[in-house]
Amino acid sequence: MGPGRTVDQVWPAAPRSGARTRAEWALLNREIENCRACPLGSLRTQVVIHRGSLRPRVLFVGEAPGASEDQVGIPFVGPAGKRLDQLIGRLGLLESEFAIVNVIKCHPPGNEFSEGAADACRPFLARQVEFLQPIMVVTLGTAALAAFRPDLVPILGSAGRRFRWRGLTLFPLVHPASTARSGAFRRRWEADGAALSRLLSRLGAGGHAGTGAPSRATV
Repeated sequence: MGPGRTVDQVWPAAPRSGARTRAEWALLNREIENCRACPLGSLRTQVVIHRGSLRPRVLFVGEAPGASEDQVGIPFVGPAGKRLDQLIGRLGLLESEFAIVNVIKCHPPGNEFSEGAADACRPFLARQVEFLQPIMVVTLGTAALAAFRPDLVPILGSAGRRFRWRGLTLFPLVHPASTARSGAFRRRWEADGAALSRLLSRLGAGGHAGTGAPSRATV
């Protein structure tokens, strides 16, 4: 993992003067859509910004969009997204309780994570977190964890444990795509997901029976 700025280092400096508005969110989305700060902006089919609530209690942060996400412009709609949706269903999170974003907003060719692209996207990620105001950030994969707490990498030493970041709960998980490649990662995903469920219960989130698979429509 190469050096890069953390979300802390690009956190919005100006204090917020008013309530969060949909107009502010729409403006941020337009800035992301128009970004050409790295080569991925000219290679993408669609920019991939967000799905879920604008007032989430839990924010899932992935690494970068895959080919499926590049086609539809929505995070985690491919095979890894199905595994994440299954976890969200088991957690009992209502659609109003969660949101999903990525560190990188455009699909990198060959799914090769680019630290240069991540660094260019980091201010957008910081502004998303600052706007959404979750009580918990759940990182998915090494690169997502490194965007917040590089001191906690490698991820296998940190996944499934509770940490603090800017007054929020930070809970790392392995990336759901890794579960398709390794039985060990699959077991780790299940065990750490169960630990996340217990933590959410203590925080008063999730646990809603019969929620089923979450909708992929944005709010």
